[in-house]
Parts: sequence; structure tokens; C-alpha cells
Amino acid sequence: MTVLQGTLADRDAWSAVGECPIEKTMALLGTKSAMLVMREAYYGTTRFDDFWRRIGVTKAAAAARLSDLVEAGLLERRPYREPGQRSRDEYVLTGAGLDFMPVIWAMFEWGQRHLPRPAPLRLTHRDCGADATVTIRCADGHDVPADELAIRLAKKNS
Repeated sequence: MTVLQGTLADRDAWSAVGECPIEKTMALLGTKSAMLVMREAYYGTTRFDDFWRRIGVTKAAAAARLSDLVEAGLLERRPYREPGQRSRDEYVLTGAGLDFMPVIWAMFEWGQRHLPRPAPLRLTHRDCGADATVTIRCADGHDVPADELAIRLAKKNS
């Protein structure tokens, strides 16, 4: 269990409603189609037609999710033009989009471990082939198990 420290320890003295980063992230990315668009972006998908076909939604739903993710700064539109065709946009991960990647892979790992009929897939280190995992590491480089996590208020810069 994660420990709440300092003034956060008194759960009745404060509320996370509207302030919690998890709540805000879920409001932005908490739909199945948004997560699947992000998954496809990590797999290298960039073209609209490929997104909507690969995530199994309508074109309208894919367009809405792509627009939401561009507006949120996780994807950016880049124009491209194939010879003889009109100009179109492709969707490319931004720095913020790349920073979201561990969330997707943590969901992948959890699903492989805890859901029935895991897929015959493994997350691996491309260079050496060893299995890869998502871990929580402190700024000093220590792996932090779940029972050693704490939440506290950040110190204000004066």
C-alpha cells in the first residue's frame, strides 16, 4: 500500500477531487480508443486510415481521438503528400506522448499477468532480447517496490 505522508496522512482534511494527476489523466486518456491509438502510435502507426482500421473503431471515433490527443500534446500532425495525391496529415508522437509510454506497457504487463488467455507476446529489450519490465525507480536509481511508495506534498520553491 502507498503511504500518504505529512498533511496528506489525514484523509479527511483534504480532497484530491479535481487535483489528482490520475483523475486528470483519466479525463484526458481514459477511453479505450484513446489508449489503443496510443498503442498504435508506439507500434509506429502514423496514418489515419491505419489507425482506425487497427483499433477497430469508426472513422469518426478515430478522428475524434486523434484530435483529442493532438490537442493534449501527445501527438502532433505533420503534413505529407504522396505523388499524385492530395496533402494529408500523419500523426507522430511528441515528447509528452513518449513519456506516456510506460503507462501503456504497464497495462500490457498487467494484462499478461492477470487476465485470462494472455497473448503470446513479450515485451523485450530489442538489443539483447531479454524480457523488459516497467519499474518504478527513485531519482537516486533505486527500484522501488509498491510497499515502499509514499505520496507527499512537493516542497514549494521560495
